[in-house]
Amino acid sequence: MTSRRRVLGGAGLLGFLPFAKGKAAPTPASGIYSRLGIRPVINCRGTHTVLGASKIWPELHEAMAAASSEYVMLEELHDKVGTRLAELIGIESAMVTSGCAGAIQLGTCACLTGLDGQKVRQLPDLTGMKSEVLIQRIHRNGYDHAVRNAGVRLIEVEGLEQMRNAANSRTAMMYFLGGESGDSEWKTDPVPLDQCLALGRSAGFHVLVDAANMLPPWDNIRKLAAAGTDLICISGGKHMRGPQCSGILAGRKDLIAAARLNSSPHPDSAGRPLKVGREEMVGLCLAAEKYSRLDFPALDRQYSSQAEYLANELKKIPGVQVSYAPHDRTRRVYRVVASWDEKALGLTYDRCEAELLDGTPRIAVLRRDHAILFVIFMHEPGDEKTVARRMREIMKRT
Repeated sequence: MTSRRRVLGGAGLLGFLPFAKGKAAPTPASGIYSRLGIRPVINCRGTHTVLGASKIWPELHEAMAAASSEYVMLEELHDKVGTRLAELIGIESAMVTSGCAGAIQLGTCACLTGLDGQKVRQLPDLTGMKSEVLIQRIHRNGYDHAVRNAGVRLIEVEGLEQMRNAANSRTAMMYFLGGESGDSEWKTDPVPLDQCLALGRSAGFHVLVDAANMLPPWDNIRKLAAAGTDLICISGGKHMRGPQCSGILAGRKDLIAAARLNSSPHPDSAGRPLKVGREEMVGLCLAAEKYSRLDFPALDRQYSSQAEYLANELKKIPGVQVSYAPHDRTRRVYRVVASWDEKALGLTYDRCEAELLDGTPRIAVLRRDHAILFVIFMHEPGDEKTVARRMREIMKRT
């Protein structure tokens, strides 16, 4: 049996990984979904939670199983794992959370309560506490509900002048969206992070950055830390390929300590439902160890090559126009755009999307009003050939 001392000690968590010892990575048990009557899909939508977001690194399973086989003092594990994550990011402190949304909620709670246990127990009742969070209108999104969970009022602003005027004694925090899919098409530019941080320091509020869609590369997170960002929220189950229900909250030591008071295992806290297990903490830390050392230019070349193959094959289909959607502002994601005249080809986009999802193998894609998008991101080698073949089959039947 592998003890926690072996997993957490020595030269670091990375040494526990099977691939570090020359072992072959284990493959997942086959047929589990077929026994449930479910057919897996080839994911051409991206790291969407509705499709499972990503595939966990196969070599993490052994360590996570070992972590679940023994009891530990959870706070000690939080300390050790948090210290290592902070080192990898280049920041004061960090903790494992239940996804990026969990990190956002706990970070918001930390900004409201600090280390005051009475305030922790009082949430979401904000009587006598700061109660407002600034957000740029362009940064509004469904995930800012995790901020509102703490009971605060979101104050929408546009431009630096509005931001200055809105900051007051009730302002606890600013939520800053670091990036999202399609942000290259924003009609206006947000006030940049450095100006928001400067205003926060002068006006007395913290700045939390939602960095869920800022990976790859890992250096994006290091840059946020180097800029002096108060709190950084990271998804562990997307491009990092850690446990699906994991994330990281990183930032100032006092704020991470406050976030931990607001979370499990503390029973009388708003974040008690956002429990993270010991195996998830270990799995996320191992994933971060590996991810921080990846050859990101090589990964980009792989994605580019796969996207180019698919685009070239789609161009060979008569009547199909092919282009690329712009990359996001903070990362490179290849999105191949296919469009055609529905009447001329006798094939609607709805029908094509349905046939891709209902066929063999199943393929999930994104839709635009007059196009289908194939997101080439984190695919297995050869997936692009399967997608091209399925499109040729569908088009030939029209």
